[in-house]
Amino acid sequence: MSMLTPPGMGGKYRITGDKYPRMRRTGGRRKLVLAATGGVLALGLVGWGTFQLVDVFTGGSTATAAGGRNCPAPATSASPAKATPLPAPGRIKVNVLNATERSGLAKQTADALKKRGFAIGEVGNATQEYDKKVKGTVLLLGAAEAVDGAFPVLATQVGGAKQKVETPVKGEPAKADAAEADGAAKGPRKPNEVDLIIGDGFKKLAPEAAATGALKALNAPKPSPSPTAAGRC
Repeated sequence: MSMLTPPGMGGKYRITGDKYPRMRRTGGRRKLVLAATGGVLALGLVGWGTFQLVDVFTGGSTATAAGGRNCPAPATSASPAKATPLPAPGRIKVNVLNATERSGLAKQTADALKKRGFAIGEVGNATQEYDKKVKGTVLLLGAAEAVDGAFPVLATQVGGAKQKVETPVKGEPAKADAAEADGAAKGPRKPNEVDLIIGDGFKKLAPEAAATGALKALNAPKPSPSPTAAGRC
């Protein structure tokens, strides 16, 4: 019996020749793929851990160190704005001029404004430039400085007031305290001198309580946004 004859075969079946079947290992390639994948994952974890350690010990990422782009914008909070104080009614000189066909409006309006604390200048009819040409309630005419001063204060006393800045005539002598015969002031104006020209839409001044409340609101400080300190990032 040959040594290649399996036991129990009794010699009935024999393997002859010089070529024998080769036994292949199963699963070898799969193990190699798994081993390579595991190595790549291990290297990735090591690299990520190293980056985190560097980030901790250097105090932040490179984007934050370069310009703080990762930091949130600082929040804003409202704080009272410091505005130029408006003139008091007693410091505003009002020339009350009637541009309508209704008589007595200039004097009635001037008396009411005087009771509310305004200084009254000229009272009479409007100039030919504005006579019977003002369709609204009133037209406030004054210097450029009145836009942020006398105009808004006087506008609290009558609704729908329109404003117009008077352009001074070059070379005209200063006669701000004088008046023409038809009731209009001549020369460069003082900042707190305003013509209140009554138009066709005028009925009466605003109720005194409402005007007083509007004046208080006008003088109240306006909140303005200011940045607040943000936490470290």
